[in-house]
Amino acid sequence: MMGWLNIGSLLLGLIAWILPVIYLVGNNKHEHANWGILSVLSISACAISISFQMFYQYHLVKIEDWTALMDTTRAVVIATAVLLIFTLLLNGLTFIVYQKNKK
Repeated sequence: MMGWLNIGSLLLGLIAWILPVIYLVGNNKHEHANWGILSVLSISACAISISFQMFYQYHLVKIEDWTALMDTTRAVVIATAVLLIFTLLLNGLTFIVYQKNKK
């Protein structure tokens, strides 16, 4: 059951990146009113993805699987930082494009 947290985290992380890209690729075809909704959904997916990783790390602590914690913590921290940074950058870029198209 806990293995699904990693899969869910990966899928939500991808969703967090795909939503701003959808706006950036299709911004000429659609009205710009959906920018806020896509950004909120993207940042929410990123936050839930990070939460899933925290829940999984807590599960490893609870079952006292110290070897798994030592092996995976560095990768989880790096992946979380990359997810957060790129999500914020993509949403920032989306905001810049929105402001430019609004004028």
